[in-house]
Amino acid sequence: MLLAKVIGTVVSSQKEKSMEGKRFMLLEPVDLDGKPSGSHVVAIDAVGSGPGEIVLYASGSSARLTALTNKTPCDAVIMAIVDQWEVGGDVKYNKSEAG
Repeated sequence: MLLAKVIGTVVSSQKEKSMEGKRFMLLEPVDLDGKPSGSHVVAIDAVGSGPGEIVLYASGSSARLTALTNKTPCDAVIMAIVDQWEVGGDVKYNKSEAG
């Protein structure tokens, strides 16, 4: 699982049949301090996330293991919305305090 910030949505009116009805979100991976770290990712949203939220996502073959993504040709899926994370006892992110 990887951490990322949802920075937008991706809309596609024409797509493979198994992808119909699925929401695509644009993610910016973040490091343990919440700073951008890597290339942007388009992921299927399995949990109802929105722009500005920090999420956990899976990529590769693991992305096809959720109930929503089973048997779909996806490479990334959002599977959790993060409420908080800490490293070494220091809170690095708290959703209720995020602006």
